[in-house]
Amino acid sequence: MLKPFHLLTVDVEDWPQSALDHSLPVGDRVIANTRSFLECLAEAGARATFFVLGKVAEAHPKLAREIAEAGHEIGTHGYSHNSVDSMPLNTFKHELHRSVEILRDQTGQPVFGHRAADFSISSRSFHLLESLGEEGLVYDSSIFPIRHPRYGVSEAWRHPHYIRCASGRMLMEFPMATVRFSKVILPGAGGGYFRLFPYWWTELTVRRLAREGAPATCYFHPYELDVTEMAEIPHRVPLLFRWSQTANRRSVRNKLRKLLASFRFVTMGEAYKALSKGHLDLALDLGTEPSVYRPEPRAKGCFSPAV
Repeated sequence: MLKPFHLLTVDVEDWPQSALDHSLPVGDRVIANTRSFLECLAEAGARATFFVLGKVAEAHPKLAREIAEAGHEIGTHGYSHNSVDSMPLNTFKHELHRSVEILRDQTGQPVFGHRAADFSISSRSFHLLESLGEEGLVYDSSIFPIRHPRYGVSEAWRHPHYIRCASGRMLMEFPMATVRFSKVILPGAGGGYFRLFPYWWTELTVRRLAREGAPATCYFHPYELDVTEMAEIPHRVPLLFRWSQTANRRSVRNKLRKLLASFRFVTMGEAYKALSKGHLDLALDLGTEPSVYRPEPRAKGCFSPAV
């Protein structure tokens, strides 16, 4: 049995470029916000996987190296933060290659993982996963197994699993953490859900997944620690959208410290090595079933239940 662990991931981006207007230039605020996140992790002695947006790495060439030198893993978050769901294959390949090359050059380290912007891999875009192997990547963390207007694959497995691409390449998928109540599956451990929901909901999600024998993939953004930005958001931003991006930011730092103190976290690269030793079933064969997940299996002892 493996010792229980969970996964802490950080999408390195700034929300105006990612959610408001993709054409906006990357500002300097992402540097201070990322450093704040690094400080929280250093206080707890925790390591994480940072999915760095190519545009951010290009604008701030020393940031990815700073993250790596602090002992964390670097993955790619794509280049432009445009949704990949309807992106032409050649465009996806170009942006993926560009982002991976930038990060490899800046850190001097290999890049093994990918997360699509806005979890935008869906049943319509599974074919894009083939390109990850072509770039030497071995795992993905883009699928959110919920029903949502902007993203999600509601029938996807909730536990880490393998995907066999049409070429025969095997890719490990790390879905976002969710909690199941009967036939209803709800999001639970990251981003706006972490800010807007009480801490006990995140803890419930992580513990439920642990009892199922699976690690929980938690995700965050550096800007969620930035409480000074709230008063500076332009008034042209719709009120509801502004609220969704800023509400409860003051609670994030303490919630994060509590989460780090309560559970053991490892990088996705470490999890990949641990779980690749025969603990996972094949989940999806893109060669024969390009858009269908089979019913979710029982966990096969990835590790003993954690509390």
